[in-house]
Amino acid sequence: MRSYRIDILRAIAILLVLLHHFNIPYKLHDTFLGVELFGESLSTLLARNGNYGVTLFFVISGFLITQHSLQRSQGQLANIQVKNFYIRRIARIVPCLLLLVLMVSGLAALELKPFMNQAPNDIAVSYGLTVFAALSFWMNLLIIQFGWVNYAFGVLWSLSVEEVFYLIFPILCVLLPRVKALALVLLAVICYAPYFRALHFGDENGAYLYHYFASFDAIAIGCLTALWAQARPRSTQLPFYLQGLAVMIMLGVYFYAPIKAVSTWSMTLFALAAAVMVYAASLAKNPQQPHLVQRILVWIGQRSYEMYLFHLLILGIFKVFYVPKTTLPQEKLWLLLLYFIATFLLSAVIERYYARPLNGQIRQRWLSKD
Repeated sequence: MRSYRIDILRAIAILLVLLHHFNIPYKLHDTFLGVELFGESLSTLLARNGNYGVTLFFVISGFLITQHSLQRSQGQLANIQVKNFYIRRIARIVPCLLLLVLMVSGLAALELKPFMNQAPNDIAVSYGLTVFAALSFWMNLLIIQFGWVNYAFGVLWSLSVEEVFYLIFPILCVLLPRVKALALVLLAVICYAPYFRALHFGDENGAYLYHYFASFDAIAIGCLTALWAQARPRSTQLPFYLQGLAVMIMLGVYFYAPIKAVSTWSMTLFALAAAVMVYAASLAKNPQQPHLVQRILVWIGQRSYEMYLFHLLILGIFKVFYVPKTTLPQEKLWLLLLYFIATFLLSAVIERYYARPLNGQIRQRWLSKD
């Protein structure tokens, strides 16, 4: 059974990302959201650190992948069926990824600038190489090397991080049959990530954020949280004060400073606090009658992957017709509302009529019985 609270956490993560990406071209500081608070505009405080939403996604993903793998292998990750693991990842990830490539390619063929390759560092990168990087999960390295060569494909940096981790994960489970050995490797990954970010602190190419080793710690923390949950008796709930402390840490890190200025330690700290909330969410029972806000957030969370992949298509089209530098403040607010509505609708259609059916068909056709 899905955890409604984990879906709510997913919704929070995607909403942070959506707001962050909208505020990059359409700065909201000249709207009513620009009211000054603690020396910064409210819009800046709310939107500048949307990358922590991706960190939250990583923790959730690491937790769920490990938890589901434990359930399917009778609690022993050494028994994981590697083929089935990869097929499930392919079924969930690849159909939407291919659709994104096709849609961006079609819009690029119409010579719409946001969907065509650019040369931000004055080095031209072929569209074919960009698509290859997207499909083979090294878009993050392409961005680090050449900059944001394609606006609509930019979100794929995080998919590259996540999928490379999961390429390795089942192999580690087989090679390290003892849980303690696997846990030690995950701890080593968690310890190395802050060091890696320190090595690349302030780099303009964004390696401190987009490289595999800069982000693996959040996924590893999610994996360890699932191992911890399996190793101890399940309780009815996590103490309220621990959940409150975790929320305070997450809010404190989010609002404290731009992520670039504190990434060395802040991403790991945020991920650790997020893991507490994910663990607490996994223990909570689904309400018999969730209220309207809960139902909306659960609906958003369940479609967060589609929203993440396709929201820059909406923003890219906006940029064609509403040049950010000449867009009036009142127009930005209407665009913000339209942006959320269009993203929700597009993602719902893709999830209902494309992603979900293909996911089921691929699993039915290729999965062997666990």
